[in-house]
Amino acid sequence: MSVPEVEREQRVTPLELFFDLVFVFAFTQVTSLLAHNPTWGGVLRGLLLLSMLWWAWSAYAWLTNALDPEEGGVRLAMFAAMAAMLVASLAAPRAFGRDGVLFGVAYIVVRGLHLVLFVIAGRGDHDLLRAVLRIVPSAALGGALLLVAGFLDGSAQVACWVAAVIVSYAGALLGHLRGFRISPEHFVERFGQIILIALGESIVALGVGAEGVRLDAGVIAAALLGFCIVTCLWWSYFDWFVYVTQTRLVEATATQRATLARDVYSYLHLPMVGGIVLFAFGLRTALHDTGHELDVVPAVGLVVGIAIYMLAHVALRLRIGGGLGRGRPIASVVLLALLPVATEVRALIAVGIVAAVCVALIAYEAIRHREDRAMIRARRGALTAEEVRRLEQRRRPESS
Repeated sequence: MSVPEVEREQRVTPLELFFDLVFVFAFTQVTSLLAHNPTWGGVLRGLLLLSMLWWAWSAYAWLTNALDPEEGGVRLAMFAAMAAMLVASLAAPRAFGRDGVLFGVAYIVVRGLHLVLFVIAGRGDHDLLRAVLRIVPSAALGGALLLVAGFLDGSAQVACWVAAVIVSYAGALLGHLRGFRISPEHFVERFGQIILIALGESIVALGVGAEGVRLDAGVIAAALLGFCIVTCLWWSYFDWFVYVTQTRLVEATATQRATLARDVYSYLHLPMVGGIVLFAFGLRTALHDTGHELDVVPAVGLVVGIAIYMLAHVALRLRIGGGLGRGRPIASVVLLALLPVATEVRALIAVGIVAAVCVALIAYEAIRHREDRAMIRARRGALTAEEVRRLEQRRRPESS
């Protein structure tokens, strides 16, 4: 039996938290793009934009896991990357229009600085340096495709964006990850914070959606129901889910750990964030006019966004070797089944339906798995491999 290779443990630095502030703005810009273009084409463009922004943020999460971002010139380079990402965020709402070239240039600068800093991190570590060099072609081609897209429009532009997303994500999938070393505690904390940022965007959506409308009982009720949903999303991730994932990272060997981190965090956290952003868009629209029915696209954001978030949890659980479970798959199916209803009732009722499903899920898990949940929370990521296996054995009968 192989012994897990223990990487250096570290905590998230203040500079990383400062770096994330730019992404708070970036996520807000994605929601604004959706709100100003509430069509299927707008949803496609919004998700493509989010995918590239997410890949850039994820790349820096891997970087700061290997390199102290507050050391000497690295700090200045991080500030430069933040400035470039700020420009990209400013251009984001019109990245498919007049600011497409500006977005592409800013994005190339962000990824270029990331690669330069990763090369610095690889000095004296030939395995890491080779690992970084393997991702250079996909990073360069992905950025180049975005720049080319800035000179195009229509279907050709969207095709370039789709190609950029495929190239960027496939680059990490096709190349093996030997050489990357993961600090589990830092990685779990880092990606947990980006989930908090995405949830914060939902809170911002509450405020933006209520702007310019009279704060009557309907608006206040919808806002409270929306806050209830956001609370359930937080609970579903941070109550116990995050600790089981951390245990899996800790017990894995070095190469297995890097592959697991890529799949669980870089890949499967994207649909979580995407689901939250779609929900924020739907909630923002619902708050603006609680007394009328939602159009199809905002209703999809409100309902399907939460379903996507939950299904990502199911996929993550399967990836770390757990069973399918019952609560979250059933909640996802129920939400999808209720989509036609959400387009026929008042927006306030639609938000209430989603809130009811989320509360029922959290109540079910808290009651049905109260003993397991108590143990997981007491150990907080310090579960042994045998304890995790026993937990999954008790839960697997649910999927039969």
